[in-house]
Amino acid sequence: MNLFNVYPLFNINPVKAQGSFLWDEKGEKYLDFYGGHAVISIGHNHPHYQAKLKDQLEKISFYSNSVQNSLQTELAEKLGAISGYYDYSLFLCNSGAEANENALKLASFYNGKSKVLYFSNSFHGRTSAAVSVTDNPKIVAPVNYSERFIKSEFNNINQLEETFKTHGSKISAVIIEGIQGVGGIMIPTIEFLDKIKELCDANNVVLILDEVQSGYGRSGYFFAHQEFGIKADIITTAKGMGNGFPIGGVLISSKFESSYGLLGTTFGGNHLACAAAIAVLDVIKEENLIDNAEKMGAYIEDQVKSFPHIKSIRRKGLMMGIELDRDCAEVRKELLYSHHIFTGNANDKSVLRVLPALNIQKEETDLFINAFKTVLEKI
Repeated sequence: MNLFNVYPLFNINPVKAQGSFLWDEKGEKYLDFYGGHAVISIGHNHPHYQAKLKDQLEKISFYSNSVQNSLQTELAEKLGAISGYYDYSLFLCNSGAEANENALKLASFYNGKSKVLYFSNSFHGRTSAAVSVTDNPKIVAPVNYSERFIKSEFNNINQLEETFKTHGSKISAVIIEGIQGVGGIMIPTIEFLDKIKELCDANNVVLILDEVQSGYGRSGYFFAHQEFGIKADIITTAKGMGNGFPIGGVLISSKFESSYGLLGTTFGGNHLACAAAIAVLDVIKEENLIDNAEKMGAYIEDQVKSFPHIKSIRRKGLMMGIELDRDCAEVRKELLYSHHIFTGNANDKSVLRVLPALNIQKEETDLFINAFKTVLEKI
């Protein structure tokens, strides 16, 4: 049997990782400035993370959600405390797409409505409803298309208001990313978010903030939308939540009532996943990684902003999109193969995505900065 060939792969096979570095099977060392799509939040194989998982492996790895699991309670308490959403409830699942699926379902259960408003350049996942609110026709199969899903232009208040005038009474939820990641690090304006919140409240519409990529301290706030003083009805999270161990979560306002069987999952919130997620929160708090994300992000931006071929930089914390005056593919390849540095791209082919671990240090950022300068000056 062969693998189903859906990923364009770099010819690199990492077999070891530590901190912000990877090593391939040949012993070559690479700087990880992408973190596997912002998944690696506290660095590879952090000692506290390793210890938590090893300790849990020796106890119990999994049982279903038909029994008590005190690790879930510990995780919920710590997440509520560090995020400020202490009065919300937590539903645990396995991925960002699954979190968004459950958020959309919960919103529809709540108000009995079926339409969902989403925005241009969005990415919310590849499962049924999540991909239907993702602005990429190439990955939306015919079975996923429906008139229930309405697209409006990102940061366009006039179009937003017109959409609510036409469909407001039928809209169940508005879903928006705290910062658009795949879309190219596009940041919503405070005016846009304020208007969304106002229209949602006026029309009994649930506001869902997708913080799958922009959450967990990456933006310099625990959740990106918190910079603007917005309070969402539902927040979804995943990527940086488990530092590589699959876990997702839905933070749910107290206005939603739970009932047995309303939501469910087989693997979500299992013992190992909770141990990983607790370790991540411990490290973020103890090492002040939210502050470090802003400090290191600002340092990188300040150092590279005058480099040639850069048109603009969009950044919050360590979530950075560097717009070049050309397709970034060759720059990305040169960084990887000549300088051994992983970076990312976006739907906008000119945008280089930079998403290192939140505990990155100056010495490691300088490796990227110097290599990036060398590559751009050679063009």
